[in-house]
Amino acid sequence: MTNEKGKLYLIPTTLGDNEPLEVLPLSVRKAIEQIDYYIVENEKSARRFIKKITPRKSQEKLEVHLIDKFTQEQDTQHYLDVCNDGIDVGLLSEAGNPAIADPGSNMVKLAHQKNIRVVPLVGPSSILLAMMSSGFNGQNFAFNGYLPIDANDRKHKLKQLEKQSKTENQSQIFIETPYRNDQLFTHLCQVLTPATHLCIAADITLSTEYIRTFSIKDWKSHKPNLHKRPAIFIIHKF
Repeated sequence: MTNEKGKLYLIPTTLGDNEPLEVLPLSVRKAIEQIDYYIVENEKSARRFIKKITPRKSQEKLEVHLIDKFTQEQDTQHYLDVCNDGIDVGLLSEAGNPAIADPGSNMVKLAHQKNIRVVPLVGPSSILLAMMSSGFNGQNFAFNGYLPIDANDRKHKLKQLEKQSKTENQSQIFIETPYRNDQLFTHLCQVLTPATHLCIAADITLSTEYIRTFSIKDWKSHKPNLHKRPAIFIIHKF
């Protein structure tokens, strides 16, 4: 038994079905080659990703534990106990970087509480890539997650974000379940003022990547097809 604790590696994945090493550095493959203990959202897709990165790695040796919206907190409290035996743990997201708009943040919090070193690895963040591509204020922006589903509540929230963007010069980022994207786009065009700017970034890093920024007035004549395409929405009122 080693006296040195194992580490929690935050392992990024691709944002879609493209070749991992087209968008991920070699440090990700090196980490996966040495780690056999994983915390993931979906075991099947996680194993498929690991196999794609390291085809020769034994799947039988992998120990996989689930953490998703259905996982009870008490079930995860001992997931990192193996670090006390010097075993490294890999935290995998379903898409992009772990712990950003992702249930894995609770495991990172637990690692800090247990004095376990957290090692973030470089990978694609749809939020940051969209922000980089928007032409908006990269020094002052906020990620708001999902907007309310109820139309009236969503309208109120959008008006609030639009006002905040104007008064604080702050770009406002949000997301939607992909099958509701077209509905959200229609709502944005109805609720936001014509001069407010909207960036839509869909299928980021994929061959079908679509990134455009227009005013709401101009978007009304540039309606995109966003159905079931992972997308980031950013608004800014100058």
